[in-house]
Amino acid sequence: MPAIPTAPAPSPSSFLLARRHSLHVSYPSPSSNHQRLPPRLLRLPARPQAAPMSAVARAPASPVAPPAHPTYDLKAVIALALAEDAGDRGDVSCLATIPSDVEAEATFIAKADGVIAGISLADMIFNQVDPSLKVEWFESDGNYVHKGLQFGKVYGCARSIIVAERVVLNFMQRMSGIATLTKAMSDAARPACILETRKTAPGLRLVDKWAVLIGGGKNHRLGLFDMVMIKDNHISVAGGIANAMRSVDQFLQKEKLTIPVEVETRTIEEVKDLLKYAAENKTSLTRIMLDNMAVPLANGDVDVSMLKDAVQLINGRFETEASGNVTIDTVKKIGETGVTYISSGALTHSVKALDISLKIDTELALQVGRRTNRA
Repeated sequence: MPAIPTAPAPSPSSFLLARRHSLHVSYPSPSSNHQRLPPRLLRLPARPQAAPMSAVARAPASPVAPPAHPTYDLKAVIALALAEDAGDRGDVSCLATIPSDVEAEATFIAKADGVIAGISLADMIFNQVDPSLKVEWFESDGNYVHKGLQFGKVYGCARSIIVAERVVLNFMQRMSGIATLTKAMSDAARPACILETRKTAPGLRLVDKWAVLIGGGKNHRLGLFDMVMIKDNHISVAGGIANAMRSVDQFLQKEKLTIPVEVETRTIEEVKDLLKYAAENKTSLTRIMLDNMAVPLANGDVDVSMLKDAVQLINGRFETEASGNVTIDTVKKIGETGVTYISSGALTHSVKALDISLKIDTELALQVGRRTNRA
């Protein structure tokens, strides 16, 4: 995983106890053997085995690293999420009901079919809450899971598990929802590649974009710093697409910068103007966005004739990106036009989370899940 700037991690007990509490939490030693259980272990029915899978399917996949970002502090984001829960008193429910020396085992259960994502991030969260917690996974980020599958477990201090539970699930459910939709769109769009956009949850952009990678998509620009992207408002202020592109070329040459350059076009005329400029000038242009050239129809389909014309006009001289009116129902037809990329804000701005739970009494949880058709 690439190095990510980090802030000092808060102590595990800070998420359990308020600053004014003095109750001491005794955490198990990181080297303790799970088979030699302490006398205060919370004993529950054994975990039913997951459905058998082939050796190939169960082979652990290589972890998908998060996108490299120069300033994003992932540990600080985790700390903020934990502090949001802890407030100034810590987990008063745990303090009131669970002795500090009780240990437990909790199981992750998928409550819907989809692509699992966020396992590496969950490991970071558990470690940040309590480094002595032990986590075991039966699936890897990017694997497809079915409703009712038990795909991981965590054991150790019961308080620590419950404190981490909701933060872990909130991240994993959102990431898994993004990965599930990305996988479906990526499969339908081939040979075009699926990209997300900057329409991400504020403060969670790297996490959202990480989920897209896990789902088999590729990342668009991370922010305003890593790509020049000339959009409609830039073009309007600059007085036309050629003027905007000329200014970018001059700026990059002056600053001695070499970064990707994309220009948004909305009409065939704008595509022609941009290609004319590129033919007559040395340019840094790398990609042309074809915005809203897939025109929605009343029956839910799209007319891609304008998009096809634009792709043929560009004729491979630059990368192309289709944007606008991209859904799981239209992405296949858009991909068949020959565009290099298809970007979709829906991957992150309105995705449905994948339902996941973390339960100590696994058997009862499965009974309830079956009763509600969620297991």
